[in-house]
Amino acid sequence: MFQGFSKETVDFMWGIRFNNERSWFEAHKDEYKTCLETPMKELCKELYEGMEKKYKDLGLVGRVCRIYRDARRLHGRGPYKDHLWLTISQPAERWSCLPTFWFEITPEGYSFGLGYWMAKASTMAKLRARMDNDPAAMEKLVRKLGRQDTFVLQGEPFKKRKEAPSGLLSPWYNMKGGFSMSCERPHDELLFSPALKDHILERWELLVPLFRYLSTLDGDPDPREQ
Repeated sequence: MFQGFSKETVDFMWGIRFNNERSWFEAHKDEYKTCLETPMKELCKELYEGMEKKYKDLGLVGRVCRIYRDARRLHGRGPYKDHLWLTISQPAERWSCLPTFWFEITPEGYSFGLGYWMAKASTMAKLRARMDNDPAAMEKLVRKLGRQDTFVLQGEPFKKRKEAPSGLLSPWYNMKGGFSMSCERPHDELLFSPALKDHILERWELLVPLFRYLSTLDGDPDPREQ
């Protein structure tokens, strides 16, 4: 059962950031399993169960990332991640190409929300086409999201802005690629409490309508081919 993370969790992540080598990790492997891997897996399990119970039709799966970096992509960095995340999404070989609920903890803080980080160019074109053809549907979602104060839209906009159907939709319409609705916080007492699980679930619920909207985009025709 998830009981919250601990001060030792944070200490370990700072430790691996400044001692990112095999000998240090092997000497602290039990600490990693106890204070980071185990609570993250427990949190993932309970978040998945909470989402599955309420939104079984979404067909979600839960994953916890490995702390080991891909040896092909080290780029001069150490072999271990100094942060860990979990994802709740629909099954796919590359979850980052789908709308994905996530939680992540780092040495500095933690974050959670709904990410669509590697949305394909065709998917973004389909999103803009939907907003062109039926702006009211997306405007309804955006208005609801505007009434909450947990998540903010993040992503890289086009340098040359495109003309959106409305000012309300313009930030979304002008996302160049992947984007997210994110909540970022420093370490606080909630992080060290079992209440973190319910807090995340309650706030993820605000994003479920957006998840449903985004998860059907790939079935739309590609407007660039018309």
